[in-house]
Amino acid sequence: MKLFVGNLSFETTENDLQDLFEKHGQVSEVALMMDRMTGKSRGFAFVTMGDKTQGEAAVAALNGQQVAGRALTVNEASPREDRGARPSGGAGGGNRKFAQGRW
Repeated sequence: MKLFVGNLSFETTENDLQDLFEKHGQVSEVALMMDRMTGKSRGFAFVTMGDKTQGEAAVAALNGQQVAGRALTVNEASPREDRGARPSGGAGGGNRKFAQGRW
């Protein structure tokens, strides 16, 4: 069961989350979301628990719990939405007549 963990302190590490969630069952993956530009935490993560029972136990125990001075938000992660194809290429359309020298 994949869980969303929000309102994390920016100092929280994946190891901190692993230790916190292991108290409630087997943790198979921890993914702390990082900002690409700064390399710092974005304040949320995804934790994958061994099964649904363990995931539900972690949600019941940790949602709202104070960790590093912040009340955690812990719930079942919703499936990722398909954002569709992203446009490729550079600066977009432009004026065809201008590009062809006929303006």
